[in-house]
Amino acid sequence: MYRFVIRAVFAALGLWVADRLLRGVYIDNSFTLVVAAVLLGVVNAIVRPVVFILTLPITIVTLGLFLLIVNAAMIGLVALLLPGLHVYGLWAGVAAAVITGVSSWIGHLAIRDDRALR
Repeated sequence: MYRFVIRAVFAALGLWVADRLLRGVYIDNSFTLVVAAVLLGVVNAIVRPVVFILTLPITIVTLGLFLLIVNAAMIGLVALLLPGLHVYGLWAGVAAAVITGVSSWIGHLAIRDDRALR
């Protein structure tokens, strides 16, 4: 549970930065930001693996670049499910996916399990 909360915080941070930097991403209020981060975690845990398997051939052909589209689609799905999150356009979604991905990567580095290194 602790790891999920920390990952949700870093996802919220990434979504907030995307809201501030990008013209096509808008978040109505802070409650929507928190709900969007939690919902993005749930979507990434449940829907993304299925989409990843289904799009594996095109991901291989594009040498992994299609994963940016998959990540943007996950953010778009959250935007469809959550009325306060707005993503306008594919490129805004891709840029938001990159920003959120970098933020989540930093969060992963912050909470990594040092016992796995032994």
